[in-house]
Amino acid sequence: MAESKIVDILAVFPELEPAADAIEQLRLLGIHDDCMNVISGIPVTEAMLGRPNQWTNVPRIAMGGAALGFLGGFFLAYVAPFLYPYPIQVSTQSFTPGPPTVVVLFELTMLGMLLSTFLGVFLDSYFPNYRPMKYVPEVSDGKIAILIECPHADEKKIMDALNKLGAESVRPAEAQHL
Repeated sequence: MAESKIVDILAVFPELEPAADAIEQLRLLGIHDDCMNVISGIPVTEAMLGRPNQWTNVPRIAMGGAALGFLGGFFLAYVAPFLYPYPIQVSTQSFTPGPPTVVVLFELTMLGMLLSTFLGVFLDSYFPNYRPMKYVPEVSDGKIAILIECPHADEKKIMDALNKLGAESVRPAEAQHL
């Protein structure tokens, strides 16, 4: 049984529109979205290229941090005053006055959300990454690159299609240490 070898092809496009057309053509050739990676020096959304939205856990992590922050604020506002051995009564005011409690709850909720969002983005982006990465110097000049993983048997067909769609260069990709 012969194994089909997977090759990486790198196509560099001068603008966004030919790159979006190339992604659509690659789908028609049978390349799945998981096998294509767009490398760009400018922010490019999935909708601009007609790709499905990427899944991320950052919103869930942020909501978990907000819940932990709220619980911390609740503890400080409602539980901590009763932990003193001799509670101090100030006039007719209760141990947990309303307006300061709202401020503490809000601030600690937002602090928990902020810290967990930072941690979630940090972990979701796999930073730091010590593996060899694909680097394209042309992307620094404002060009768009598409990295395609395809079977070796389809390599010639895909390279020809990318050249017809206006790619400036189409070549095999190599991983480099940055």
